[in-house]
Amino acid sequence: MSLFDDLEGVYAEAARALEATADAAGLEAWYAAYLSRKGAVTLQTRVVGQLPKEERPAFGQRVNEIKAALESAYAARAGQIKQAELTRALESGAVDVTLPGRPVTEGHLHLTTQSLRQIYAIFARMGFEVYEAPDVELEAYNFDLLNIPAYHPARDMWDTFWVQTPPHEARLLLRTHTSPGQIRAMRERSANQEPLRVILPGKCYRYEQITARSEHQFYQVEGLAVGRGITLTDLIGTLHQFANLFYGAGRKIRVRGSYFPFTEPSIEVDTNCILCGGKGCGVCKYTGWLEIAGAGMVHPVVLENGGYDPAEWSGFAFGMGVERPSMMKYDVSDIRLYYGNDLRFLRQF
Repeated sequence: MSLFDDLEGVYAEAARALEATADAAGLEAWYAAYLSRKGAVTLQTRVVGQLPKEERPAFGQRVNEIKAALESAYAARAGQIKQAELTRALESGAVDVTLPGRPVTEGHLHLTTQSLRQIYAIFARMGFEVYEAPDVELEAYNFDLLNIPAYHPARDMWDTFWVQTPPHEARLLLRTHTSPGQIRAMRERSANQEPLRVILPGKCYRYEQITARSEHQFYQVEGLAVGRGITLTDLIGTLHQFANLFYGAGRKIRVRGSYFPFTEPSIEVDTNCILCGGKGCGVCKYTGWLEIAGAGMVHPVVLENGGYDPAEWSGFAFGMGVERPSMMKYDVSDIRLYYGNDLRFLRQF
């Protein structure tokens, strides 16, 4: 048998073996056996020297033709095997689309958001609109324009997070209370000398220790009403109405004198404990009363900074937390639960 016959025999054998290959592993083994550097077809190039000179070109050409044909057949067979394996995988992992899907657990509003929406709705009934102010505030709005200049000892009431700013630029901070929004709201309306009635909800930030009753970040709702002839009685009546609508009918309130730089006179307002009805319990520290807001008549300096003439205009302002009133209403003993993301707690409300 001639070397040409041997070559054709190797070709025929390789073609049959390729056709019989059924998976990727077999295909890899076939390539190693026939087309790799030491494969049977590749080794045929080494016998060219055994042929007469005149037959060598034809033999070399035939080897190249066979290698090209087998490379092409190999690629086609690889595609067939890949498709077959994909089909088998799809068939073995078929999904019955008629089966019911897995139930998806529905989420719900966070307790703080629920409380905020209740507060919005209550003050909307009393004619207040929502006004939003920035969390990052100018020092002037947070302190100076609220009658708290740099030398004022009342600044010690607020432990402040300062935002680094370039020299000779106005200093920025994370607002320590929602009161800065009073100046912004008044300056918008005072341009046309219009009365206003707004609440200013938002998050506040203070550099202080976290405990069961205090967080370094928390929500507040500021209230502000400016008009002609507004009195302290209007403020007390507004907060009394809020207490009845938020905590339930029949709430009593108690007014105590206090001090805030941006109100004069200043008061603090308590409501009788909703849990013990004023008899005294652990939540109210056995006093029968729970604080709901700090408030007062807007200081004339603040009115003037807002663009209103204090000789013609008056107003009241109040500030209340959101988490703490919510704690009272829902008998929550630790404010840290609001921000702990523990679903066992959050799913209760």
